[in-house]
Amino acid sequence: MHDIVDLEGRGIPGVFVATTKFEQGAVLQARALGADPAAVYTEHPIQDRTDDEMIAIADATFEVLVAKLVAN
Repeated sequence: MHDIVDLEGRGIPGVFVATTKFEQGAVLQARALGADPAAVYTEHPIQDRTDDEMIAIADATFEVLVAKLVAN
């Protein structure tokens, strides 16, 4: 979260990516930092996923992530 806030502060667009397990914590941390970064939340868990599962997660997330990046 600190990295995306720092990048945005420098005028570099970005999107924060995390799994749904960390969504509430990310929202609270962003609020504490006075930030509202664009964010995309993926399926949880990530560890122990097969390559095919990771590709499916990336494919499902890609368009949303790009849309938020260019809207930023």
